Amino acid sequence: MTSQSQGIQQLLQAEKRAKDKLEEAKKRKGKRLKQAKEEATAEIDHYRLQREKEFRSKQTNVMGSQGNLSAKIEEQTTETIRNLTSSYHRNMESMMKKLLSTIFDISPEIHPNFRHEV
Repeated sequence: MTSQSQGIQQLLQAEKRAKDKLEEAKKRKGKRLKQAKEEATAEIDHYRLQREKEFRSKQTNVMGSQGNLSAKIEEQTTETIRNLTSSYHRNMESMMKKLLSTIFDISPEIHPNFRHEV
């Protein structure tokens, strides 16, 4: 009976060792999964930063040319306004004289179709 109980004790101990090894393997697996997840996250972050950098450089190239175009349009608009203002000031007085002469210089005439009936 002692040999039987001794064999049972050995089996229980072996089972306990196997259980401990299994738990240790599960812990190592959990650690490795966590490490792999961290490495994947770091790789994803690196890739994302690289793609954002490329996007920003392309955006800067496109927006930079649009910015130059916007500046050119603004400059042309300012120049046109300046030209119109100077033309207005140059021609204002002569146009006012023409308008006033047209309004005040009236020569009364009878219309050709007017019939004077007596």
